[in-house]
Amino acid sequence: MLSKEQIAKRIARELRDGYYVNLGIGIPTLVANYVPEDIEVVFQSENGLLGMGPFPYEGEEDPDVINAGKQTVTVLPGGVFFDSSTSFAMIRGRHVHLTVLGAMEVSEKGDIANWKIPGKMVKGMGGAMDLVASAKNIIVAMMHTDKYGNSKLLKECTLPITGLQCVKKVVTNLAVLDITERGFELRELAPGVSVETVRKATEGTLIVEGDIKTMEI
Repeated sequence: MLSKEQIAKRIARELRDGYYVNLGIGIPTLVANYVPEDIEVVFQSENGLLGMGPFPYEGEEDPDVINAGKQTVTVLPGGVFFDSSTSFAMIRGRHVHLTVLGAMEVSEKGDIANWKIPGKMVKGMGGAMDLVASAKNIIVAMMHTDKYGNSKLLKECTLPITGLQCVKKVVTNLAVLDITERGFELRELAPGVSVETVRKATEGTLIVEGDIKTMEI
């Protein structure tokens, strides 16, 4: 099974030169540490930062330079700061090519639930609902099951919905799956993980066709 860092590293392979990319809270923030050297991408954070770099080394943190999850980050040359309204205008104007989000649940139709668990206090819904409504391409980074072994890739989401039929791809600690009209289509397996393991961990419809390659990490 993959670590959170390895999930982020695999997602970084989906980046393309010239992309503007928004990284959600959690595993997605790690993607900035694994950008391929032969491409240039611009990371955008909805709290008002364009040109976000990788996490700083210990002792080099600037408490005034943070991402949307309030983690300290670095800023690349040419990076700029602005207000939230400008940041969300970029998102709503569809100027972001790729959004990487974490999730509590994803359905086989591409629905995502990632902002609230009933009964638990939350500070707010954040920017995810704007992102899923406006992004051209959404990849979810998540664990395949919860801590009790229950699948998080479902036929229907049970938690409050963030967005409907918007997720295109899911990268978990077990596999890479595309979401199509038929359900979760298995594309890659984590090293040492079998198709049967993924099948048992996936409640939603799982499509397995042809030879499934092993992820390059």
